[in-house]
Formats: sequence, C-alpha cells, structure tokens
Amino acid sequence: MMRSQHRLLLALGYHLKFLNKINVSETLHFSTLSPHFLQSHDSPILKQRKIGRELANLLQLPCPKIPTSHYYKKIHAHIVVLGFHQHDVFLVNTLLHAYSKLNLLSDAQKLFDIMPQRNLVTWSSMVSMYNQYGYNVEALVLFWRFMRSCSEEPNEYILASVIRACTQLGSLGQALQVHGFIVKGGFVQDVYVGTSLIDFYAKHGYVDEARLIFDGLEVKTTVTWTTMIAGYSKHGRSEVSLMLFNQMREGDVYPDRYVISSVLSACSMLEFLEVGRQIHGYVLRRGFDMDVSVVNGIIDFYLKCHKVKTGRKLFDQLVDKDIVSWTTMIAGCMQNSFHNDAMDLFVEMVRKGWKPDAFGCTSILNSCGSLQALEKGRQVHAYAIKVNIDNDGFVKNGLIDMYAKCDSLNNARKVFDIVAAINVVSYNAMIEGYSRQDKLVEALDLFHEMRLSLSPPTLLTLVSLLGLSASLFLLELSSQIHGLIIKYGVSLDNFAGSALIDVYSKCSCVGDARLVFEEIYDKDIVVWNAMFSGYRQQLENEESLKLYKDLQMSRLKPNEFTFAAVIAAASNIASLRHGQQFHNQVIKMGLDDDPFVTNSLVDMYAKCGSIEEAHKVFSSTNQRDIACWNSMISTYAQHGEAAKALEEFKHMIMEGVKPNYVTFVGVLSACSHAGLLDLGFHHFDSMSHFGIEPGIDHYACMVSLLGRAGKIYEAKDFIEKMPIKPAAAVWRSLLSACRVSGHVELGTYAAEMAISCDPADSGSYILLSNIFASKGMWANVRRVREKMDMSRVVKEPGWSWIEVNNEVHIFIARDTAHRDSTLISLVFDNLILQIKGFGYVPNTAAFFLDD
Repeated sequence: MMRSQHRLLLALGYHLKFLNKINVSETLHFSTLSPHFLQSHDSPILKQRKIGRELANLLQLPCPKIPTSHYYKKIHAHIVVLGFHQHDVFLVNTLLHAYSKLNLLSDAQKLFDIMPQRNLVTWSSMVSMYNQYGYNVEALVLFWRFMRSCSEEPNEYILASVIRACTQLGSLGQALQVHGFIVKGGFVQDVYVGTSLIDFYAKHGYVDEARLIFDGLEVKTTVTWTTMIAGYSKHGRSEVSLMLFNQMREGDVYPDRYVISSVLSACSMLEFLEVGRQIHGYVLRRGFDMDVSVVNGIIDFYLKCHKVKTGRKLFDQLVDKDIVSWTTMIAGCMQNSFHNDAMDLFVEMVRKGWKPDAFGCTSILNSCGSLQALEKGRQVHAYAIKVNIDNDGFVKNGLIDMYAKCDSLNNARKVFDIVAAINVVSYNAMIEGYSRQDKLVEALDLFHEMRLSLSPPTLLTLVSLLGLSASLFLLELSSQIHGLIIKYGVSLDNFAGSALIDVYSKCSCVGDARLVFEEIYDKDIVVWNAMFSGYRQQLENEESLKLYKDLQMSRLKPNEFTFAAVIAAASNIASLRHGQQFHNQVIKMGLDDDPFVTNSLVDMYAKCGSIEEAHKVFSSTNQRDIACWNSMISTYAQHGEAAKALEEFKHMIMEGVKPNYVTFVGVLSACSHAGLLDLGFHHFDSMSHFGIEPGIDHYACMVSLLGRAGKIYEAKDFIEKMPIKPAAAVWRSLLSACRVSGHVELGTYAAEMAISCDPADSGSYILLSNIFASKGMWANVRRVREKMDMSRVVKEPGWSWIEVNNEVHIFIARDTAHRDSTLISLVFDNLILQIKGFGYVPNTAAFFLDD
C-alpha cells in the first residue's frame, strides 16, 4: 500500500512539471497523469474527477513512514495547485477531516478560511474539531457564524457537537437556544443529539429534565443508557440508577464497561452489597473481568462496602495491575482504617517500580497520620519532593494533616506557610492540628486570619473549634461558635449538630444539647449517639433510656455505640432488666462480638451483681481487647474475688496482651481488698517491666493495702516517699484506714493533708467526722461541721431509686418531693418501731455520714 502511495505522489509530481508547459485554464480542469491510473481515451472532466478521487483516497489511507504533517501538506499543495480547493468541496472536507484527526487545528482553520464554497459537512467538521480538542468557545462562535451566514439548517452532528461544547462550558443559556433549534429542526428523536442533551442536563443537576429527554427517545444506544445511569448516580439517586440498569438488561442493549462502572458506583454509594455481587457475577459471565478498568471498579465497590478482604483478594488475583489498581487498593485500606495494610501496599508498589501519584501519596499520608508514623510520613514527603508533586494542593494538605496528627505542629506549620495558594482545606487541617493539642490561642489566631482572607470558614472549621472548646469546657466560646454556625446557615446539619450536642453536654448544659437535638430535622444515628453520650456524661440515665424508646420509633437502627451508651445507662442505675433487654437486642443484631458492647455488658452485669453473667459475656467474645480484660479484672476486684481477678490477669499475660495503667489499678485493688500485702508489692514493682509509671491511683491502692493490713505508719511513710506529689485521693486512703482502726491523731493529720490538696471535697470532712463520732468526740464533730460551713463545702446528698411498673422512683436524703413521701415516711416510722422492739440499737459511729 505504501508503494502505491509513493507511485501516485511521484506521478502527481511529474504531472506538476508537465503542467508548467500548458495554460492555466487547462490546469484547473484536467491533467495528464501517468498511465498508472489514467487512460488516454478519458475525457478531461473524467480525468479531473479521477485525480480528485485518488487524492481523496490518499487522505483516507494510512500515511507512510514520513512526517505526518508533511505528508498531508504535500497533498494539500497538490490540491491547491490543481485548483481543487476552488470547487471540490468533498475533497477539501476530507482534508479538513485529516487535519482534525492529527490535531492540526491551525492548518484546518487556514484551509477553512480560504474555501470559496462550504457545505454542511464543512461546518460540521470544524465545529466537531473544535469541540473534540477542547476549544469550546471557538466551537460556539463558529456555530453562531454558521447560523448567520448559511442558508442550510444545522444537522445532527453540528447540534450534538455544540451541545457538548455547552456542557463543557456550563453555558445553560446557549444550550437552551440550541435545544430550541433541535426541537424546531425535528432532531429530538436523534439518538446522538438526544444523548448529548441528556449529558448536558444531567451534568448540570437537571436530572429530571434529562430523564424526560431519555424517555422520549425511541432508540437508545449503550452510551445513552450510560449517560442517564451515570447522571442519577452522580447526583445521589443511586437507587434509580440501579432500576435503569435492570431495565437496560431486559432490553436488547448490552451494558458495556462504562455502564458497569456507573452502576458499581451507585451500589457503592448505597452500600448495596448483594446487588454489587450480582453485577460482579454478570461481569464474570460476560467476560469483562479481563478489563482492568472494570476490575478496578469492582475492587473499589467492595472496599467502599467495607469488604476489604474481598477487595484485596481480587486485587491479588489481578495480573495486569495499573496505577489505578494500586491507588484504589491503598485508598480503600486507608478509608477502612486498615492503615498498616495501606502502608505495606505503598512500599510494595514502589518496590515493583510503580510511581505513586498525588492521590496515592495523599492516601498514604492519611494512614501515616492515623498511625502517628512520623518517620514514614517524612519518607513520603521526601518522595513527593523527589518526583515533584509536593506542590500539589492535595499532597500539601495531606502533609499538613499528617504532621499535625503526629504532634509535629512545627513541621505542619512550615508546610502551611510555604503553600503558595492557601485554601480552606489547608486552614482546616492546621486548625484541626492546633485543636487536637488544645492550642487555643494558635487555633483562634489562625481562625481570625482565615476570616480576613479569601477563604471563609467552612463547617469543618467550626466543628474543629467546637471540639477544642469542648475539650477545654469553654461554654462561652462554644456559644459564640454556635452563633457563627447559625449565621452560616448550617445549624441543622447533622455534622454540626452532633458537635454542638457534644460540646453542650461536656459543659454540663445537657438541656441546651437536647434543644439542639430537637432542632435537627433529619437526624442520623451519629446525632442520636451524641445525645446518648451527653446523657451518659451527665448521668441522666433515665433520660437516656427514654430517648432509646424514641429511637426505636424512628426508622434508624442502633449501632454498637448506641448500645454501649444505653447499656452504660442501665448499669449506672443497676437495672438488670433493662441491661438484659439490651443484651438480647445486641445478639439479634449481631453486635455481641463488638469490643465496645462487650465491655459495656461486662460492666453492666458486674454493677448489677451478676458476676457469672459478666464472665459468660467475657468468655463468649472472640475479640477481647485490653479494655475487655480490664473490665473483668476490675469486676472481680470490686466484688472481693481477688483470686479470680489475679487469675484473669495471669491469663491475659499468657495471651500476649500487654497490661496498661487501668489493668494495674484493678490488680492492686484486688490485692488490697484481699489483704495480699506481699503480692500487691510484687505487682506494684513489676509495673516498670511493662513500661508503666505508677500514678496516683496505684499509690492510693498501695496505701489502702497497707492500711487494711494495719500498717498505718508504714502507709504514712510510703506516702511521704512518693516520687510524685500525693493527691487528695492518696491521703483519703490513709484517712479511711485510720477510721477503721480508730486512730484519731494520724487520721486528723491525713484529713488536713487531703483538705489542703482538695478544699472543696466533702469526703475528707466526713471521714474525719466519723472518726471523732466513733470516739464520742462530739465537740470535734461540731467543729468539723462548722469548718465545712465556713469553707462552703457541701456534702453531696445520698440518693437511691427503685423501678415500679416501668417508672423509676428517686429518693434523696431529706427530700419530700415525691408524691407519696408522707405515706412512705409513715411506713418507714412504723418499721423503725418494729425493729426497735426486736432490740435494734442505732450505730452512732457514722452519725455525720448518715445525717
């Protein structure tokens, strides 16, 4: 074929030399070429036509191994010399098409400008060329020029190209005008024009208008279906996407890889695992599993549905992985908190010669931050600099976030300060870093700078500041941020609402938290959980149980965090009945193996006195974390089962679980309750082997252990030799031991030291008063009461409760607010008279405590 092209060009060259010997008029109408393709008896007109056809064939054949532009320009030269550009519109259109394919736009434009005759194909080719290469403004200008200068009506190809240009420019007004031409010209049923209109309306949020055009098309191609399905999926109406996909399968149009990708995206958004699996099966049956882009979409679907193992299995089976495969897998592991797996994949990816892009680096930086892997984060930073992607906006924000999460705020601020165009994400990442470390001044200064810049605060900015004010219990700042949230019009947003509920609850304004909760119209489970958590923090346990009834009436299902909160509420009021009901629901919902729920159940059964049930829950779980072990050890310790507590501690060590601060509080408490002095000191001394520094709680347990063993002065010496300053709790342990032994002098000293550490604590006053009362020292008791009054220390009243007929009745000392208080007092007085008749003598040793 190449040889024939060369022969033809040589023949044309020979002909040009020959033409110099004849007149110009003859040149424009005929030529004498070599006998290779012209016969001597052909007429001049026929010869001219044959030359035109041969030139057109040359333009449509693959070019030989010479510079492409030179090849076509040489043919262009022949066309001009032979005069075909003056009258052969078909040949010139063919040349325009060739220039278009090669992206030679300037040559095409020059050719178009000198054409004396243009037809509909000419205009269509130029408009299509501009649109194809992204010159959409030029495409629209040329279209309106066509409409003004040409008497012909636009065809479907011009209209489809112009609509695509409007789509890319977001030009609604011009698209509506073109839509009018489409209706006027009767092209509404043309599948190419219709598909372009569907694409325009869907991409600009007019999905219902796109659907009207879609439904009006009698013939739909695969591209038409893909465009409509993708439009619904993009705008969050994934269920409609899936319905259309089912309709498509019922027809005679077979889904291609683009349809499959759109439908998988819809399944991911809805987390329709079963439907996604069916599509996976369809892909296998149709043989699309050989297409890497389709497999990447399936991997992404499983990862977004939290099926990381399934996604990883597909990834490992994929032979021809591309950069998207690696990036998708790394990002999926990161999003599902499989951060170690993400980092391992990143290392393997680099080792195999792949070069992670900005998206991959951003994902792995997130994992480094979550694991606080500062050194690996630095290595990713170095790699980003090496491959010159450190100036990418996403990478820079990822670096700020990573350094902030790794408590390296100086490095985070350095990256922040060198960002050329600081955007709202950069500000948010930096403010979040300051908030995480309770850097109030720095966070507020940056927030002020942000408000003065061209990056107005977003909802995430305000929520970060709310988290900071919540951790510092700053109610006034929280109220001011609440005002800003209302000003920005997002006060009813679930994200902001849950943050507001949290901050008001932590600032002991649970009533305001409930008002915010009621204002949120479409609550998600996170908002409900925030309110449950707020009630738990403020010990509003009955309100928490009432709120759970409201949740059951809604369409939402409780999750593991919900059950952890309500089970804690049941344990706080020692309501075994409620706790058992929650336990049943947990089993039904398959959450009984969740560590948060397990720990709550163990604690609930322990506080309700059901030690055996607590141990059953503990033994039945397959995922015992350190918190679960601590719950069981503390349960046995609090109920005097020291041997069982220490046995569980031994089992924990054997299973390779490393004890923490709380573990040793339970262990030392068990030794204290059982009077195991030597064993207690052994465990206390062993803390350093596990890298744990003894804290106030551990020292308090040791003082209690010595006091229970009758070694009061040794306990005093132990306190005075502590490497850290003794807190009030330590002195109260000694004071409690003095009360048991009746040691007045040392008890008075311990009380004075405890009160000096915590003047507002009433417990030290009460313990000292009880020591004096046990010795009949009533004048001293009175002086303790007077000192409390002078210091304005108020004893927290004791209270109790009982549940009768699904109603909780609360009783507080000296309180007569209950509706049946008079009747209850009469019954209580009658009972006292009866027990006195049996010889009961009141114990006055705890006079002040019971007063």
